[in-house]
Amino acid sequence: MSKPILVLNCGSSSIKYQMIDTETEEVLAKGLVQRIATGTTGTVDHEVLSGETGEFHVDQDLPNHEVALATVFKLFDEHGPDLSATVAVSHRTVHGGEKFSAPVLIDEEVVNTMKDLSPLAPLHNPAGIEGINAARKLLTDVPHVGIFDTAFFADLPAEAHTYAIDTELAKKLQIRKYGFHGTSHQFVSGEAAKLLGRDDLKQIVCHLGNGASISAVDAGHAVETSMGLTPLAGLVMGTRSGDIDPGVVAYLSRELGWDAQRIDTELNKKSGMLGLTGHTDMRDVQEAADSGDERTKVGLDVYIHRLVFYIGAYATLMGGLDAITFTAGVGENSAEIREMACERLGLFGVELDKEANAQRSKSPRVISTPNSKVKVCVIPTNEELAMARQALALISK
Repeated sequence: MSKPILVLNCGSSSIKYQMIDTETEEVLAKGLVQRIATGTTGTVDHEVLSGETGEFHVDQDLPNHEVALATVFKLFDEHGPDLSATVAVSHRTVHGGEKFSAPVLIDEEVVNTMKDLSPLAPLHNPAGIEGINAARKLLTDVPHVGIFDTAFFADLPAEAHTYAIDTELAKKLQIRKYGFHGTSHQFVSGEAAKLLGRDDLKQIVCHLGNGASISAVDAGHAVETSMGLTPLAGLVMGTRSGDIDPGVVAYLSRELGWDAQRIDTELNKKSGMLGLTGHTDMRDVQEAADSGDERTKVGLDVYIHRLVFYIGAYATLMGGLDAITFTAGVGENSAEIREMACERLGLFGVELDKEANAQRSKSPRVISTPNSKVKVCVIPTNEELAMARQALALISK
């Protein structure tokens, strides 16, 4: 029997959505809403992938998330699939703080708690709440489930999540490492365990996209991750600096008179590969580096250096390493990045099968040689499927 779940990912001006049949794990429909509450004409692109397939486009004013979702639901009604068959709505929520360590049925108390957590994710949680409120108003007869991006890392050991600052200050302001991309790391680490036929793996998951993070997962439990209180920490990303001396913040303030907002914008939106190379797309970075552009070559080296640094550190923390898995846009599609990283990991006995690495496939696969002491895998992430699975598990209890 079909059990469709609608998966929603609401940003401040956009909504991504999929309807997934959790019995077959088939995507029945998907879409993207853009330019919500921007003062310009919004767009809705709706694609039906089962039955009478087709692509449908709407241009209209979208002053808020409720109007945007109502437009989406109208497209479901007109073109399918049947929205009334939905058994639950699964909402991606960026920050669960210390309050939410697992999926939760959303009620007013949950929404109010999410509002209290908004200072930890001011760009993300308020938009998520708007989407939740709109969806609950429009779809009143089904359970709504919150899936928190930080949940997989909620049980990090204290030595991993505690910052070396005054403990009372940290407690008062909820300052600790939370980690992000948790839904992806949980899904991919689980798929790697299936692929390799082991549930006791000491593995490192490299989620490399415009946003990038890395995690250490020991027998299915996260023990470290690179992002921290915010998604700014860790690896070099498309526009985010990743790890940087905290003293740089004070230095920029003293020398240039920049306020906190100006510095935050610089480190989040003007740094990373954009600041280093002038590019955010890794394909453009690779092309410029291959053509001999020295600035870009240095930037690419910084990117790989940081990635290898974390892999080595996490292998040491776990006391061993069985597998390294690459995922997300860059991790899944850039054979060059995977090769550059693995070339520096010979100390751990990593041997890359270059022919397997060069193959393009959407299937989970091993790209290391049979003799490699550490298995190297490429596993496409699927956060929407993970969210649907988690929502179904919760409502089935």
